[in-house]
Amino acid sequence: MTEERPEAAGSAALWERDTQVAAAEQAIDNLRADSSSSGSLLLFTGEAGLGKTALMAETRRMAEQRNCTVWSVRGGETLKSVPFNVVRQLLQPALMSLMPEEAREYLGDWYDIAGPALGIAEPGDRKADPQGVCDGLVAAVRRLAKREWPLVLLIDDAHWADQETLRWLAAFAERLDDLSVLVVVARRPDEAVGESADYLAAVAAAAGPVPTLDALTPAAAAGLTRATLGPHADGPFCREVWAVTAGNPYETVELLAKVQDDGLAPIEESCGKLRELNNSARGGGLVARLHELGVEATRFAQAAAVLGKGITVDLVARLATMSHKEAHHCANLLRTARFLTEPVPTAGQVADGDLEFVHPLIATAVYDSIPDATRTFMHGIAAQVVTESGRGAAAASQHLLHVYPEDDEELVDQLREAAREHQAVGAPDAARRCLERALLEPPLPESHAHVLYELGCATLLTAPATTIEHLQAALAMPGLEGADRVDAVVRLSQALLHNNQLEQAVRTVEAEAARHGPGQARMRLQGVHFMWEGLYGGDVSAPGRSERLADLARPCTGRDNSERALLILRGFDAMTRGENAEEVAEVCDRALVNGRLAPGLGWTDPEWGIELLMMLACSYAYTDRLDRAEALYNEALRDYTTAGWMGGHLSLAHAYVGLGHRRRGRLREAETSLRESLRLAERVGRGLPLYWSATCNLVDTLLARGHVEQAWEIAEQYGFAPPYPSTIVLPEPRAVRGRLLLAVGRTKDGINELEAAEKAATARGHHNPVLATWAVDLARALAVEDPLRAARLAADARRQAERFGTDTAIGEALRCAASLETGQRAVRLAAKAVAYLESSPCQYEHAAARVEYGIAARSVAEIQRGLTLAKSCGADGLVAQAREVLETGRGLR
Repeated sequence: MTEERPEAAGSAALWERDTQVAAAEQAIDNLRADSSSSGSLLLFTGEAGLGKTALMAETRRMAEQRNCTVWSVRGGETLKSVPFNVVRQLLQPALMSLMPEEAREYLGDWYDIAGPALGIAEPGDRKADPQGVCDGLVAAVRRLAKREWPLVLLIDDAHWADQETLRWLAAFAERLDDLSVLVVVARRPDEAVGESADYLAAVAAAAGPVPTLDALTPAAAAGLTRATLGPHADGPFCREVWAVTAGNPYETVELLAKVQDDGLAPIEESCGKLRELNNSARGGGLVARLHELGVEATRFAQAAAVLGKGITVDLVARLATMSHKEAHHCANLLRTARFLTEPVPTAGQVADGDLEFVHPLIATAVYDSIPDATRTFMHGIAAQVVTESGRGAAAASQHLLHVYPEDDEELVDQLREAAREHQAVGAPDAARRCLERALLEPPLPESHAHVLYELGCATLLTAPATTIEHLQAALAMPGLEGADRVDAVVRLSQALLHNNQLEQAVRTVEAEAARHGPGQARMRLQGVHFMWEGLYGGDVSAPGRSERLADLARPCTGRDNSERALLILRGFDAMTRGENAEEVAEVCDRALVNGRLAPGLGWTDPEWGIELLMMLACSYAYTDRLDRAEALYNEALRDYTTAGWMGGHLSLAHAYVGLGHRRRGRLREAETSLRESLRLAERVGRGLPLYWSATCNLVDTLLARGHVEQAWEIAEQYGFAPPYPSTIVLPEPRAVRGRLLLAVGRTKDGINELEAAEKAATARGHHNPVLATWAVDLARALAVEDPLRAARLAADARRQAERFGTDTAIGEALRCAASLETGQRAVRLAAKAVAYLESSPCQYEHAAARVEYGIAARSVAEIQRGLTLAKSCGADGLVAQAREVLETGRGLR
């Protein structure tokens, strides 16, 4: 490396950064070349002071010189607890420049979802879904990027960004292929921990190859020294500059500035003073230099460091208890001494405050220099100042988290309000931090249980085990009574369910129900109790459960939601047991109001949750009331999308929309919905019931399509194999896996799996032949090996189907019976199967019956009818079978 100044006209800290500058320049040129080009991401990684911020400034300069729109933001060490802080600073100015109606039009359906997190819209009544908010932020940037092309986003000190911003950044980085935008991120290595580290790792994986920043070489340090102090700086002096700074560009620049300020000659005789000068520019030396500016200036700098962001002279003056005149004087002093500077907003952005620290290292040094007790006191005053400025409890909580506990009930109330504000914008982790801090105060005895309850609600979806601990503690102490206590018990049971402790969930609500006399509270608890029992997928059903549920639901007319819930549970139980389908549908109809879900019992209403309504919809789906089932599935999908619930709820909605398509015989559409469900389920986590629903239905659909290899790949990739979940999955996973094993030629394994399905269904009393198809599948598998048993299974399936009474059930049982016969008896049974399935809404089964009847009757016309139906369903395997028979033509007429 030569001692020449870098060609770029940027900061002196850009020495030996040619590779990184060239990468940024190339990325900017690629962005400007074509508005339809793919986006890109650059990541500058290096320890503190190695020139990341200088590289970001140079990138901004080059981008603006080429007429790009540039938005920039920086993380802050003391601001990591402020949710959406960094992404809000990045995007809010551009959105605030729009009229409210323009912003709403630009963001469309995402306005109400992402708007509150960005501070441009008021939160809604419901708690926001974090995944939905993340997706909304991604959508917001996508739309703004098209409007502002060519757009460059600069995110400095990403290791100090809040977790919610990093979640957005990781998601956005994965979706740059079809969006023309340049994202440049700078971070220190190994600084972030936990989920933040995971998100930054995802960002790094999406970034283009850029070398990690290293310290300057001696030659570069010498070149920088001579460029700054003059060519007369001698060799020993230049080498000593490199030695005392260890080649750190920031420290080198600051040291050379101090050399200039002190008028030190750049010769060998001055080398002894360089280490002392360098120490004054960092850590304790920097603080000592601050103290030299006077008490007032020190107080001002400390107050600015405590505020962290939005540093205005007015706020600092109030926190430092000084007059505005004194504050302005201190601000000028600190700017001159290179502690503070005025923010440099990029095009279209407005600075967040009047001042910012020249470098994060300075902010950290000043903040750390404040004595602990003083710093804690200042945070308390800062919380009051922020609150009085109208920024709200959530903004003040950044400071309240640092205050010492001292039995202050007002502080507890502030933290509870901040937690509610965080929940409303989709930041449950921030809410959790506030409530955990509130418990340390501690709350008064009469509110302690309520704080624990709120904390349990905040962690319900993210940490079920922690939720269980908090809610059990809340229920064990006085304070929670009435509806709040019932709700806490229900949420505790939900947490136990999510934590794979279903049996304990059942016992919990059962015990609480026993404490209550007749009334709505007891009826709700009984309903939840029966719901969890109904979802239990274990080997044994609770003795007498169905009879007790039938007795409880019999007098219900659907006058309130507790009664409606019991009717839904009774209908679902009767459906799984294979009771008369007409009666099942009649019970379910009584749970509706004019054919629709009752108020307070909608998909996003919190009292009952998604499980109850999915039971209702599935009861209709498996009783051949597909119109009503699909209406409910699509309503769920619409409601969750509108509300921004983009996690598990939306995954389940897509899974059951896929189930509706599968039952209807729209196999292509079913596959599309189920693959989307599985994609969403992957984001939530493997092993959960929703994950099994997506996988099981996708395997079932691929088998129906005749895509056996794809079905096997999905099963292998996503672990569709024992052990099965403790909750019920529709359709029955053992039966689906048994059919898969038969399809890939593992006949013995398939028979074993179907026999396991038989055992589980019998123990649970699940005799619906459409819901659990093990009987007909097992009968076909045993047709050659054990024809007598196969015949008994087929006869039992037919008897159960006739008891259930739907065209689909009876038609499928007749198809099975026909497959075990030959000659005219097979033809007659196949013809009957066609007659029933022709009236069924399940068109794939109808198509299969047509083809089978045509083959049995040797009828070209019937096979062609079946072929036409199979094509419309997307049943490629059935199409191939029909064509093969038609092409060979042997024995056909």
